Formats: sequence, C-alpha cells, structure tokens
Amino acid sequence: MNKVVKDADEAIRGITDNMTLLFGGFGLCGIPENCIKALAETSIKGLTCISNNAGIDGFGLGVLLRKHQMRKMMASYVGENKEF
Repeated sequence: MNKVVKDADEAIRGITDNMTLLFGGFGLCGIPENCIKALAETSIKGLTCISNNAGIDGFGLGVLLRKHQMRKMMASYVGENKEF
C-alpha cells in the first residue's frame, strides 16, 4: 500500500461530515497545518477532533472551530484558544 500523497487535498480525500479525526503534533509543533487548511476550505462539518492541543485563534484547529466545522473537540490543553 502506498501511503504517500501528492498534496493536502489528496490527504483529506474521503473525509466526510461527522467523522472523528485524530491530529498529531504537540502544541503547535508538528501539526498537520496544510491538511487543516485544506479541511477549512471545504464544507465538511460536524467533525469530532482529537488532539493534545486545540490550536489558537486563527491557526491550527482553531481555524476549524472558527468556521464551525467542529462538533466536538477532545484535547488535553485548550488554554491558548480564546474562542473555546
């Protein structure tokens, strides 16, 4: 199986409304920021997002929160995201 994709749009292909997604990284380091941006450009909604960090205003998972694409966020730290 080839798990290498050419871009973020190909990486998010198959993601639909109401899915649960796990996001890697620690804090804002190593997060899949290009995939998050690609998701934000879609009309996908109702996502349950699991990560150690909820992003910040305008970056990381905070982008999906601002666009109301998240239904639920499960994180160990949300302190830097004023919107939460």
